[in-house]
Amino acid sequence: NETRTLVDRHIVREALKSLEGTDIIAIMVEPFSIYEEDRFVLQKLKKLNKPAFLIINKMDKIKESQLESLKKNYLDLFLFDRIIPVSAKKGTNLSILMGEIIQRLPYHSIYYPSDFITDQPERILVSELVREQIFILTRAEIPYSTMVKVSQFEEREEGPIYIRVVIYVEQKSQKGILIGNSGKMIKKIGSLARKEIEKRLGCHVYLDLWVGVKKNWRRQKQSFKEMGYPS
Repeated sequence: NETRTLVDRHIVREALKSLEGTDIIAIMVEPFSIYEEDRFVLQKLKKLNKPAFLIINKMDKIKESQLESLKKNYLDLFLFDRIIPVSAKKGTNLSILMGEIIQRLPYHSIYYPSDFITDQPERILVSELVREQIFILTRAEIPYSTMVKVSQFEEREEGPIYIRVVIYVEQKSQKGILIGNSGKMIKKIGSLARKEIEKRLGCHVYLDLWVGVKKNWRRQKQSFKEMGYPS
């Protein structure tokens, strides 16, 4: 799978690496076509001896005959343990999916204490929570062109933690979309992200969001390191 940027390569590399430590592999696809990316992943799965589920989402969007044909086409590529059509929006077959997964999960000792929130550094956690709101609120191409960098994380003796986050985009037009009319979009992103951050950190936070333009940042190693990830 030929990827275009450092971000693309990192996502593919981390996804493949994570497969080795999993108990169950679940692949979710849309019920339309089998893409080259799907074929690439299925080829990698053949090297792993793990239970594998194919989850076909949006089952309500196609006819039963089309669904059966799609199942057959996927089984020709990989012998899945189960193929489960679902509708995430309507909740169809989700309880069946959860039951099948739980049934195949092995018992383990507890890896982390019950009050353990995350094994990620706080700065990465904050940047991911801000990025999550960008994905939810802007959709389309904007989220994939954003670099979220925590430039300041200051725990003060009194008052909330001060967190300054800079959101970089690749074009001026994208900056305008992120800020929104009279700053409404960036305020909404900040408000929702702050609530999530406070929930995870367990304390009050002052979240200060800024938006800047950094052309072609996804192709620059230095920019990728600034996000806290290896290039």
